[in-house]
Amino acid sequence: MGLQNAKAHGVKRASILMLGLDSAGKSTLLYKFRYKDAFLTVPTIGFNVDMIEAGKDFTLTFWDVGGQKKMRELWSNFLEDTDGLLYVVDSSDKRRLEESRREFALILKNESLKNVPVVVLANKQDLPGALNAEEITRRFKMKKYCSDRNWYVQPCCAITGEGLAEALQRVATSAKQYRKSKETFTTLKE
Repeated sequence: MGLQNAKAHGVKRASILMLGLDSAGKSTLLYKFRYKDAFLTVPTIGFNVDMIEAGKDFTLTFWDVGGQKKMRELWSNFLEDTDGLLYVVDSSDKRRLEESRREFALILKNESLKNVPVVVLANKQDLPGALNAEEITRRFKMKKYCSDRNWYVQPCCAITGEGLAEALQRVATSAKQYRKSKETFTTLKE
């Protein structure tokens, strides 16, 4: 089915950027979204791209970008035309929580992400001492950083799959709304 055809059939697509520190669980989550099972992943050098159907006639393209320090410098290259940001946090790694929050704050300042909806995945909820969604919301200062956009913090576990269906639903819904508002805005400008 070519692109022309896709348009005729009303298939909508949205681009989702998946960021987070290395070993937050991004690639595992992506596999789990797609195959419903988890398998061992190696650290992502570069990025993975995967298309996932999110309901009838709606496809999400996920850009899962590596989270090592040297990769983070390249994050800003992926921000153009993003319809949603999925930021993955290892809720059990208290040592790196502040580092993760700093990167999050930095990326949200980028002009390309203005008003783009954000879903924060509080991953690894199965591990002892993992911070819950409320804690992550507070520590990541979500109300402050995301006051200009649609945001949500979803607790989940990539290994058991808990919270993933909800996360996908959130991402799809907010990306859809965002695209709609963008299209309306463009039409108004013309």
